[in-house]
Amino acid sequence: MEPEIFDVIILGAGPAGCVCAQQLSGKGLKVAIIDKDIFPRDKICGDALSADVINQLQKIDSSILEKFLNLKTKIPSNGVRFFAPNGQRLDIDFKNKISENTAGFVVKRLDFDNFLFEQIQVLPDLSIFTNEKINTIIDNDETITIIGQKKTFTAKIVLGADGANSIVNRQLAKHIINKNHHCAGLRQYFENVSGFHPDNHIELHFYKDVLPGYFWIFPLPNNQANVGLGMLSSEVSRKNINLKEKLTDIIQNHPNIKERFKNANALEEIQGFGLPMGSKKKTLSGNRFLLLGDAANLIDPFTGEGIGNAIRSGRVAAEHVLKAFKLNRFDAQFNKNYDKEIYKKMWNELRIGRSLQKMLKYPWLFNFLVRKANKNEAVQQLLTSMLDNVDLKKELLKPRFYIKLFFNY
Repeated sequence: MEPEIFDVIILGAGPAGCVCAQQLSGKGLKVAIIDKDIFPRDKICGDALSADVINQLQKIDSSILEKFLNLKTKIPSNGVRFFAPNGQRLDIDFKNKISENTAGFVVKRLDFDNFLFEQIQVLPDLSIFTNEKINTIIDNDETITIIGQKKTFTAKIVLGADGANSIVNRQLAKHIINKNHHCAGLRQYFENVSGFHPDNHIELHFYKDVLPGYFWIFPLPNNQANVGLGMLSSEVSRKNINLKEKLTDIIQNHPNIKERFKNANALEEIQGFGLPMGSKKKTLSGNRFLLLGDAANLIDPFTGEGIGNAIRSGRVAAEHVLKAFKLNRFDAQFNKNYDKEIYKKMWNELRIGRSLQKMLKYPWLFNFLVRKANKNEAVQQLLTSMLDNVDLKKELLKPRFYIKLFFNY
């Protein structure tokens, strides 16, 4: 079988891959994007899009953002409702802080990923291959050979945007899962869940027996909800927790939750997925390959959000690839520049997320913070600003912040 020859091959047509393909379009390169599935396809996720995702869409192409804002299968979410380990509630409202174009949204990944996939289908210089499972990747030094079930491809460079179970990661980077930097997640769609905030706040419930992790309920269109549970894999193993049983127990028996599900109906069986956390730096490239998005472990360790960083990595990868072709450099040494740029843009927030995740080992601290915020509007406003500002978020890691909070509020 004669291979199909390209300059660049992108494995994975999720947010990172689609954005990278879009950014490479019109640059004189022969690009292919390959995905094992047929779109639209489900992606197990929390389905929440942060303001950062909206900002990234604006940077890619304002017309794409405009089309997204007209998408009917999403709802705006104007805040976060936190539940501390002691059950106390705190609402952080972004309605007066974030402009209309940068509000958060909740949209099923089935719809969001398909939306991005539709945008690249009109690109004239992109070849798209779906329903093509890749079995083997071979580094021939001068080219990369990619062997699928139906076709064989070669390229100067391959970009692994193929998710948490990336074949590029497994066969070229050869990273293995580290349970201390990996979360196990479950998702189940429901209808008729009651008790949502009128502005569709996403809900994060930090219950003591699932820390460091949380139970979530995110409102969706058509009276549906994304319900799930995520927990650090090392803790799941250490405590021998059956996550499916834990999720069902919370829904059926937790005093804050059970009444809200009294008339709810499950729309699917519980679905499981893995979240490779960005809490430890790893090598993101090598000879003729780059890793993007979840394949590069770019998920925030505290929030579990990875879509914004996936899109950002697609933009960074495209910029790097264009430089590589300009200089005819695809070697591991040159590709280290990609790693440096990714961590330059993302490591500060990932590192803070890891530190905040560690703080969840002290539930009394979370309880104290929520109690103070509920008593004082100035503290609420400060926390709202912290969620949107990396430099302010650092203050949450400093003992003096809590000392000041204790004596001055």
